[in-house]
Amino acid sequence: MRLRTQILILQMVIVTASLAAGFGIIIHRTDTQTRTEFARRAQAIAETVASDQEVQAGAAAQSAARRAGHPASAAELAAAPLQRQAAAITARTGVLFVVIADDAGYRIAHPDATQLDRPLSTDPSAVLGGESELTVQQGTLGDSVRAKAPIRGPDGTVVGLVSVGVAMDTVNQATHRTLVLMVTLVAVALTVGAIGSALLTRRWRRLTLSLEPEEMAELIREQDAVLHSGAEGVIAIDADGIARVINERARELLGIAAAPGTPLGDLGLTPRVAAVAAEPTTVPVAAAVNERVVLVSSRRVHRDGTDLGTVLTAVDRTDIEALTRELDSVQAMSSALRAQRHESANRLHVVAGLLRDDRTAEALSYLDEITGRAGVAPVPGLERLDEPHLRAFVGAKAARAHERGVVLRVGDETALVGTLAHPVDTTTVVGNLLDNAIDAAAENAATDARVPAVELDLLRDGHDLVIVVTDTGPGFTVDDPFLEGVTTRSDPTVPGGRGMGLAIARQVARGHGGDVTIAARGGTDGEPTTVLATIPGGVLDDGA
Repeated sequence: MRLRTQILILQMVIVTASLAAGFGIIIHRTDTQTRTEFARRAQAIAETVASDQEVQAGAAAQSAARRAGHPASAAELAAAPLQRQAAAITARTGVLFVVIADDAGYRIAHPDATQLDRPLSTDPSAVLGGESELTVQQGTLGDSVRAKAPIRGPDGTVVGLVSVGVAMDTVNQATHRTLVLMVTLVAVALTVGAIGSALLTRRWRRLTLSLEPEEMAELIREQDAVLHSGAEGVIAIDADGIARVINERARELLGIAAAPGTPLGDLGLTPRVAAVAAEPTTVPVAAAVNERVVLVSSRRVHRDGTDLGTVLTAVDRTDIEALTRELDSVQAMSSALRAQRHESANRLHVVAGLLRDDRTAEALSYLDEITGRAGVAPVPGLERLDEPHLRAFVGAKAARAHERGVVLRVGDETALVGTLAHPVDTTTVVGNLLDNAIDAAAENAATDARVPAVELDLLRDGHDLVIVVTDTGPGFTVDDPFLEGVTTRSDPTVPGGRGMGLAIARQVARGHGGDVTIAARGGTDGEPTTVLATIPGGVLDDGA
């Protein structure tokens, strides 16, 4: 049995038991109050009759006659005025009987004439002693609520009594009518209680998504395990825009310090991440947060037609992007070496053919012609680079630039003496900046009369490495790529959009205390685009 059904039954049992107990008390009090009410009514009638002068005179005369030894007979009493007066009062008030007795306890007026001049069926001593009496007794006319009042003569002595009775059937009927009303009210209360319990159960089911307590407990355990053991950052935002769940990974990736229960706008999210949270999208969007590159996505959650809110997920792409860029660099060098190998093989075939034909002189002339030439297109100014890592790396990038129709040259300002302190990180920064510049120059070649070119300057400032990359591309768009760490310009050929290289380069540079900034946006009146990167402590003295 489901818990909500058990609660509904429990509520009904409690309500029924409460109403039953209350109903029992009400029945008892109602019966008592009804009897008391009819007894007081009978008492009022009895006292009124006892105070009537004709009744007082008739009772006094009959009492005196009985003491004298010649009381009136039953026939005489039946014809006497008291009998007619008692009958009239009985008919007028609706009571069961009005009985008048003398001071000896004999009836001198009675609804049943055969009972006249007979002793009362109940003890009259207390009333004849001058006290009124309220009782429930059984007499000749059946059970009744009785009120007895003494009749006093002119001198104040008791000369008789008046007994007025209300039939118990009349009392019970009044009680029954009251109980019927109470039962109706109880039934209405039970119905209202049942409806209220049903509505409460329905609301509870809606609030708990029809889950039972054990299911909710299990769900919480699973949620806690999933949220705090996974590699993804998760933020659960309700339909009112309040962040209800923020796992530790989300705090780490998105730089969130706020507690759950904070509105979305107060979480301190970057504009791009906040936009993804506000407008759910299942397509991952790249963003740089602090020193990390993350992919964020969100989706709306519905259950039974109810909007439950939004779930935002964030995945760390920093290491993957860095490895991707490093792999691109390795592939570029591999491509250059492969081109060199093919070109060298072709030249060796030419020399071999000349030698087989005994054309030694021509073979020597051919060797003299190609002696000293590299297997890839020469890089203007490459001789200014003595550092072996950068020299080989820039040569490889030059091969890639040549394939794109772009000239890569080393600038005249290049002056780098020493060895790299961080070869991998340095080539990552240089490679990302060169890749972006080569792509930009190649894309702008169709609309720009200038020869597509990229210039690299490497400078040493103490032990700091300064990297300057200039290109003839279209320049940066109006949006600031460093506001989010990546540009907002989408490109279907580039996952996550353009600008990831800048984000990676900046992250690596900042990891060493440096930075990547835009020295010139370019794109106007032929102005080149210039990006400046610094890596503190990036150069070591030779032999250090």
